[in-house]
Amino acid sequence: VQLVESGGGLVQDGDSLRLSCVASGGTFGNSVMGWFRQAPGKEREFVAAISWSDSRTGFGDSVNGRFTISRDNAKTTVYLQMNILKPEDTAVYYCAAKNSQIPWKIYRRVEEYDYWGQGTQVTVSS
Repeated sequence: VQLVESGGGLVQDGDSLRLSCVASGGTFGNSVMGWFRQAPGKEREFVAAISWSDSRTGFGDSVNGRFTISRDNAKTTVYLQMNILKPEDTAVYYCAAKNSQIPWKIYRRVEEYDYWGQGTQVTVSS
């Protein structure tokens, strides 16, 4: 499975940005999709995830209420809509995929995911 992220960039405090992740080479339809981020000197952090069946979602505490995640199975693409961005959101954002037999389940830990993209940089200036 290959995952390619896009949509990162430099924005101002309070702006919005939408990241995309296109998956290929696997069974996107039964893959849980997640977004993680990693700032310099910090561990990779869970941002959001979406299940493959009923589009159940989950978010990290620091982004809950500001970010949304969605998926388009026909386009094998997952999106991360980021609103009210803050300087502390600055990080490399990674898309991840996990094959799952449980249609409603989401996963929040780095080690639970099978495939990773190369990441896209998001920088929020104050």
